[in-house]
Amino acid sequence: MFDTSGQLVLDGNSLTIEDIVRVSADKTMKVFISEPARAAMTLARQYVEKIALEHKVVYGITTGFGQFKNVILAGEQLRQVQENLIMSHSVGVGKPLAEADVRAAILVRANSLIKGYSGVRIELVERLLDLLNNGIYPFVPEKGSVGASGDLCPLAHIMLVILGLGEVIENGVRASSADILRKYGLTPMPLASKEGLALTNGTSVMTGMSALLIAQAENLAKLADISAATCLESTMGTLSAFSPLIQAVRPHRGQAAVAENMRRICMESEIMESHKNCGRVQDSYSLRCIPQVHGAVRDSLAYIRSVIETEINSATDNPLIFPEHDAVISGGNFHGEPIAFVMDFLGIVVSELGSISERRINRMVDSSISEGLPAFLIPKEQAGVSSGYMIAQYTAAALVSENKVLAHPASVDSIPTSANQEDHVSMGSIAVRKAKEITKNVYSVIAIEITCGAQALDFRQPLRPGFGARQLHEIIRQIIPFAEKDRVLYPDFEVVEKLMLSGRLLSEIENRIGKLN
Repeated sequence: MFDTSGQLVLDGNSLTIEDIVRVSADKTMKVFISEPARAAMTLARQYVEKIALEHKVVYGITTGFGQFKNVILAGEQLRQVQENLIMSHSVGVGKPLAEADVRAAILVRANSLIKGYSGVRIELVERLLDLLNNGIYPFVPEKGSVGASGDLCPLAHIMLVILGLGEVIENGVRASSADILRKYGLTPMPLASKEGLALTNGTSVMTGMSALLIAQAENLAKLADISAATCLESTMGTLSAFSPLIQAVRPHRGQAAVAENMRRICMESEIMESHKNCGRVQDSYSLRCIPQVHGAVRDSLAYIRSVIETEINSATDNPLIFPEHDAVISGGNFHGEPIAFVMDFLGIVVSELGSISERRINRMVDSSISEGLPAFLIPKEQAGVSSGYMIAQYTAAALVSENKVLAHPASVDSIPTSANQEDHVSMGSIAVRKAKEITKNVYSVIAIEITCGAQALDFRQPLRPGFGARQLHEIIRQIIPFAEKDRVLYPDFEVVEKLMLSGRLLSEIENRIGKLN
């Protein structure tokens, strides 16, 4: 929750996806711990220290980890094993995670720890928030997590920075964590009993990334409705399939919401009015079934959001501390299966937005089915000399085909780890990385459809499309011109995609026509 000064105050229970999106993007945003959370953390930490002082045998507090669960530790070993865990688990490979992903992961981890079931010191979480509040970007290789016990490897890379080890990324360059901590007046912080395990044992990386992805996917779903409307208009489609009567007898919420969006976007269309008595019986599936396909995506995204909302406010550590019950209980809240499933699901449903979009792109560029549009959307006098948007459809087809491979679920796989102690894992981090790549690909496909749609609508002038489609066309023509003949096209797609990803395109259209479902 944000306080009156605009600062985010974490209480462990009310963090939202929108909070994560905001903090991940805005490095000026400050994050703090609420007073009730401080009280809960203090109680749990006192209980952990009591266990250590009394030399009780409790996993993760006075023992080793994984296969070494039966090794009893005492004295200096209790601290050293926690720091050793961070160092030994920092074994990631590959490109670094994006800064927004790392910031989201830090925020989710902090929110989980302050619930008061992990037994860490308040000052340790404050140091974690120091990374956010000072814009410090830990170097975290993207590969190395199997999704149980949580995101051990990428979380360890984040936590190295607290120890003054490892690296951060500053101005695009990898630098020593110790040097950057000094720059911000911070000192390395030694760990105490239980803390290394608590810092790394959870789903915070995959969950933080998932929160950013669901927000992107929800915006993409709205943009897909707007983009689809440009194709419906330009290929002389009809709104009859979007009638409320049809939606009412198959009352899926997403289907009805999309049909209403399409009616609003195409409202007052001169193009549709011009052919309302043409005798055309029905459109192809890629037009007629927009509510059914896009709507199913909406309903799926709503479920995915509900899982992520639960996970970002969950305790995903092991073991968990329940001082009021005088209990430390080992369980499996670190297992990433809930996130693995929904990220596989997100990849599948978003890929379908791209799949049906590519079919609409094809309808616009194929003069045999485009209802009078010139071949490949280039003026007829240029036919044979210019290729127009011919190969743009190839690119969309390539992205859609790539997504078919990426949409294969990661969560159906498992490889035992830790000498078979951890004998079933979720592969959730792989699921979320695949979903991210799929989502990026579909943004590119929809950018191509929007660009082709704007070109196609130009050929219907002087007739104007519906009010919403008209807004899209006007915005696009402010940034890219009509293609009178061949030119290098990739910058056009790139600028449209950037406008989409920034949120500005959807925001501008909704400012003009009102919020879409």
